[in-house]
Amino acid sequence: MNKVVDIRTAIDKIKSGDKVAVGGFGNVGGPMNLLYELEKHPEINHLTTISEDFQMSETPYNQGFTGLLLNGQIDEIVVSFFGHKKAQAKVDAGEVKLTLIPQGTLAERLRAAGAGLGGFYTPTGVGTVVEEGKETKVINGKKYLLELPLKANVALVKAYKADRMGNAVFAYTAQNFNTAMATAADIVILECEKLVENGEIVPDQVQLPGVFVDYVVHCEEVHY
Repeated sequence: MNKVVDIRTAIDKIKSGDKVAVGGFGNVGGPMNLLYELEKHPEINHLTTISEDFQMSETPYNQGFTGLLLNGQIDEIVVSFFGHKKAQAKVDAGEVKLTLIPQGTLAERLRAAGAGLGGFYTPTGVGTVVEEGKETKVINGKKYLLELPLKANVALVKAYKADRMGNAVFAYTAQNFNTAMATAADIVILECEKLVENGEIVPDQVQLPGVFVDYVVHCEEVHY
């Protein structure tokens, strides 16, 4: 099976209005080539992005999500860490909706979506704005919040190495959220630096099985 496609073909799988989960921990370990290709297609808009953070903006060029933001392609940002000045201005102006999720809760909501769970109870956020509008339950005398799975239409993920079937190996911080994003999405597009033939990756080194991956894009040049 060969899931390798060109980057334009892969990005065409994203539709306006989609929830797009993006892996990585900041720009490092993130699918920057895929994000920058998506930026070239402003007709794909009204997107909701789901990510660990919204990456940096204080650079001479539009880094990470910034181009998508300035193009008006993003309607909602779902994120754990938010320190993006240009995005904050959009939020303050009411042009973009911001949803903040504690990082551990974000990871577990993604995992719940991938595992087919109906939700989970957590004490994180009890007594804060995080609790507003959520079902609560007292277990053994302690209050918990019900958190629901976080599902995406498409996941953009980044691997150091992958084969043509989509079996992937991550490096460094790419190991943090890429797998969770992939398992929580209906369609998974994987960007890899190194493409190898099927069978070249030792099975016990695979960190994301190819069964979760729909498309593989080989991008030798690394962008941040």
